[in-house]
Amino acid sequence: MQPEDLQSLLKQSLEDLLLSRGERQVLRQVLEELAPAPNQIAQLRHLIFETARAKVEQRDAGLVLDWLEELMKLLQNQGAADTELLSPESHFSPSEGCPQRIIQLLSAARTDLDICVFTITDDRLAESILEAHARGVAVRIITDNEKAFDQGSDVERLQAAGVQLKVDQTPFHMHHKFALVDRQLLLTGSYNWTRGAARDNLENFIITSERRLVEPFLEVFERLWRTL
Repeated sequence: MQPEDLQSLLKQSLEDLLLSRGERQVLRQVLEELAPAPNQIAQLRHLIFETARAKVEQRDAGLVLDWLEELMKLLQNQGAADTELLSPESHFSPSEGCPQRIIQLLSAARTDLDICVFTITDDRLAESILEAHARGVAVRIITDNEKAFDQGSDVERLQAAGVQLKVDQTPFHMHHKFALVDRQLLLTGSYNWTRGAARDNLENFIITSERRLVEPFLEVFERLWRTL
């Protein structure tokens, strides 16, 4: 579906100033099919507000705002769906889909974001971490001293922004590559958070909400956080 088709659908819904159950189901299906990335959700939000703004000039503003509120709930649920994952996912690189999927998870975080990775040099992922921190998510990062301050590392930038961060100073490598979203969702695999991992390397990661897997990683993260 193209943006102009979605706008036409929104205008039809606005005709009676009511987001009916049928219209809600259709829009939910459209959003599921589009599977919008965070930046696309922002564009959709802008499109919805532009459609509503044009209607406010013609009709009762209160009813338009009620319609707008219902649509915002749909978009919010779209963004939060990742933290309610039921079926495990597997991802393989090289593929630009890998960082995009990680960004979706980071953008879906509502309360907690614990990241334990050997190195972070992909600015796109760093920006998504900073956005989570800015919206009040409790972000904690554990990384390795050998890579923390390499050229291109985002560690200093994250620390400067106030993100809680600990660096392993032992003579051995902190070689984990996993993240926990809202203490419910686990991402883990060989994938380092670098441009090279997305562009060149043969890497992998899985995403799961299986508690038998999530719980041990929560325990490992807490133990590392206490001891570093």
